Parts: sequence; structure tokens; C-alpha cells
Amino acid sequence: MGEICNHIEAIQQIKVANELVCEECVKVDGRWVHLRTCQTCGATLCCDSSPAKHMTRHFHHTGHPVASSAEPGEQWLWCYADEVFVEY
Repeated sequence: MGEICNHIEAIQQIKVANELVCEECVKVDGRWVHLRTCQTCGATLCCDSSPAKHMTRHFHHTGHPVASSAEPGEQWLWCYADEVFVEY
């Protein structure tokens, strides 16, 4: 495995989605393609393939750098700050 960013290295335990829905899309009757879970606060939001791109917006608003896939069978982390992808 190549170099990993400090944000991903700092994660001790992977947060998992409580529900498989985008918390923000539900509020506005929106739709999503795939889900991501913030590894700082645990929010589950939609990916960049989704119309609203809520997880990227969450990163820009909060500065929370790392998200994991909330999709069943996928195990990876993405650091928005350093643009690093890591499978685990």
C-alpha cells in the first residue's frame, strides 16, 4: 500500500451508517445514487454521482475530511482534503 494521509491514519474505528439513506436528501425529498458516511461525525450523505452531492458539501461546510462507502460490500475510505483513496 502506498502513502496514506494523516487524516485516514488517525481513524481508529470505522463509523458505519445507521440507516441507508442520505440524511439531507430525505429532508428535501431528493434522491441519491450511492451513500457515504463521514468518519468524523457519522453523517450518512450522498455521493458526487448524486444530484445534490451532499457528502462533498458536508466536507466543504465542516472540514470533516474522511468518508467511507456506506454501500453494502464496499470497504474503502476517501480523504477529501488530500484526495486519497484507501481500501480496507
